[in-house]
Amino acid sequence: MTQLRIAVLNAAQQDENTTRNFRRELDASIAEFDISSGEVPANFEFDAAVVTGSRTSVYWDEAWMQATKEWVADAIDRDIPFLGVCWGHQLLADVLGGTVEDMGAYEVGYSEIDRLKSDSRLFDGISEDFLAFTSHSDEVSELPPGGTPLAENHYSNHGFRKDRVFGVQFHPEYDTKTARELVHRKDLSDERRQSVLEEITEENYQQACEAKLVFENFLEFAREMNEGSVSAEASSDASASLGCSD
Repeated sequence: MTQLRIAVLNAAQQDENTTRNFRRELDASIAEFDISSGEVPANFEFDAAVVTGSRTSVYWDEAWMQATKEWVADAIDRDIPFLGVCWGHQLLADVLGGTVEDMGAYEVGYSEIDRLKSDSRLFDGISEDFLAFTSHSDEVSELPPGGTPLAENHYSNHGFRKDRVFGVQFHPEYDTKTARELVHRKDLSDERRQSVLEEITEENYQQACEAKLVFENFLEFAREMNEGSVSAEASSDASASLGCSD
């Protein structure tokens, strides 16, 4: 099939790093929507959708957030595959009936994360213990009904799946520029800021690149789902034609 049509729901509030990072990692035809300014897709003519991180919390009472949740819920009902990253992970869990809460701590920097399922489609090719950049103080404290946990560490859940919906709490898209700029703008003690900045090395970045496979795996999953839909439609059309000729 031709390139996948991906809706990127950008909640980063005009952070140019987010646009650059997701366009680099997603090998697809991308339509980007600045959802934090109230822009949501006008239709559902996409093969998959990705929801980015944000500086907000999904439980805030924001009009743009409610509009986003409504579109996401409708898209999920239409079987559009979804991948959520950080805030996007939390938003998808919330829409599906999970619980998102302040976890009482702030995880930031390169973190060790454990896979929970060896046969996880999203984590195919990623080590059982892997490194990824993290930045969050909220967590998915309760998965959606029927959701399967895919990854975690001592802070929180770091990955889940429900049907065609996937979420990861960590940031597989981050490069070192994005990581450093984020750390500089966070309200951290001088000691902690310096400690995290010292972790942002080329060596750690290269080790964390393994986590980028979630994008490739998700796109392959979306491609298979869409090819299956096309095949089913073609089969249905053929059956209908045969029925009319009898």
